[in-house]
Amino acid sequence: MNHLDRYQPIMRGVLRILVGLLFLEHGMQKFLSFPPGPAAGIGPGLGSPGAYAGIFELACGLLVAIGLFTRAAAFVASGVMAFAYWMVHAPQDPFPLNNGGDAAILYCFIFLYFVFAGPGAFSVDGLRDKAPKAS
Repeated sequence: MNHLDRYQPIMRGVLRILVGLLFLEHGMQKFLSFPPGPAAGIGPGLGSPGAYAGIFELACGLLVAIGLFTRAAAFVASGVMAFAYWMVHAPQDPFPLNNGGDAAILYCFIFLYFVFAGPGAFSVDGLRDKAPKAS
């Protein structure tokens, strides 16, 4: 057994928190204009696909970051990113580097990883699993 194996849950938890916070940041920029930047504000309006994506980014990003319902939230987030790639980025150019979709692909597959791997350390899901069961 590799001596680094014992750190897998910890590093999976660190990755989950980092990715969740980065995803949350995308939703915060759309709805709260924070952090300020070129994508701040909901743009075309509340009924737009970007606004719906922002809702998922806020909700799934927060759930993944704290590790609550991690697998379900990651599954939804993965699907949202797959949809975003194929509907927004891919029609522009077949190459992800050229169409700006490389982040969507990375998010999609990192979230898909959490669907199968679970939340790792530092998660509310982990605390719930370790809580004493009432009989």
